[in-house]
Amino acid sequence: MLTGRQISLNRADELKNTINDYLIARDGIPTGMSEDVRKQFEISKAVLLKHFGATEKDWNDFKWQLSNRITDVKTLSLILDLSEEEKKEIQSVGDKYRWAVSPYYACLLDPKDKYDPIRLLSIPASVELDNNSGDADPMGEEYTNPAGTITRRYPDRLIINTTNECAMYCRHCQRRRNIGENDTATHDKDILESIEYIRNNPEVRDVLLTGGDVLALSDSRLEWILAELRTIPHVEIIRIGSRTPVTMPQRITDDLVNMIKKYHPIYLNTHFNHPKEITPEAKAACEKLANNGIPVGNQAVLLNGINNNKFVMRLMNQELLKIRCRPYYIFHAKHVQGTEHFNTSVDDGLEIMEYLRGFTSGMAIPTYIVNAPKGQGKTPLMPQYMLSRGTDYVMIRTWEGKVIKYENHPTKNIREIY
Repeated sequence: MLTGRQISLNRADELKNTINDYLIARDGIPTGMSEDVRKQFEISKAVLLKHFGATEKDWNDFKWQLSNRITDVKTLSLILDLSEEEKKEIQSVGDKYRWAVSPYYACLLDPKDKYDPIRLLSIPASVELDNNSGDADPMGEEYTNPAGTITRRYPDRLIINTTNECAMYCRHCQRRRNIGENDTATHDKDILESIEYIRNNPEVRDVLLTGGDVLALSDSRLEWILAELRTIPHVEIIRIGSRTPVTMPQRITDDLVNMIKKYHPIYLNTHFNHPKEITPEAKAACEKLANNGIPVGNQAVLLNGINNNKFVMRLMNQELLKIRCRPYYIFHAKHVQGTEHFNTSVDDGLEIMEYLRGFTSGMAIPTYIVNAPKGQGKTPLMPQYMLSRGTDYVMIRTWEGKVIKYENHPTKNIREIY
């Protein structure tokens, strides 16, 4: 008869065998920390510093990064191997859908790989012009805007859109209709109208500042908005939505975090989509936020060819925890005009969620969300674990696929039994 220790060792061996496929796959997934990626990053960085006549001090200044975003094929060609046809495609798409990428983020590009996830995320592709069946405003923000630049979909929380500017214009952006040709911060009048609406609606306890990217604003302008919101007693939580920890981590300065923490509690949600975006610079940005009491969450989007792979998503979420960024949501990609090549089936998302549960820690498992069309709200989707029920039991399925009968007793009145 086996002892408890022998049974435990046999079970440990069984569990080890379930992880071998991931360990093999993991070695083939590029991350922003890997030696090869860092080597190419430094090569591209040297090329761009020379091109711009810039110094290391310039490079580490977010204002320099923002003002020197790459917006032309000629500069892009310095670090990316582009055929003449590809150059024409980028220019043609750019005539309809604006693009820009920070020098920092551009250095993550693989010069030769057309299907590099960083390239898919940041550089225009001709397929964008072929996708015309999507919606310019899939979330119906035009019809959920009661005042100023507010978007309101829920009873107790809302969004203020503060700018159309970003450090990098993602090719899957849900608000590409607002990007335009010029960077424009929301007018003071519209910000004040938004804040006055919140002041007059005491059920609103949670405000999200986004854009564009709210951290494209100056520290002083952001502080003005935060200070105004903190004069409203019923505003309990302020959230900042920003992709700058990913696309321009230089933005997370000591001055910024020292200002933000005066208005706690404040949370920041960012937007990593692939392990290659998790770099030493991004790590430093997330740790600086966390060290100053600003919790960081990640809202990924499920994107075809980028992260609709269970091993990629598992690695990314585990790497995020290492830099103190909590996986929060995986959003199913919206049907935005010009971005439908990124759309996946819901089955891709459910397969990932099925795989994550039990195969990694609960902190590395975000919620998979489908946004109901036209602002009808977030709907969580998950694999089915409760299979059926009887009068005093439920049939459940474990993460390993084992079906178990579990007792389900009625809840009793505590005052009658205590």
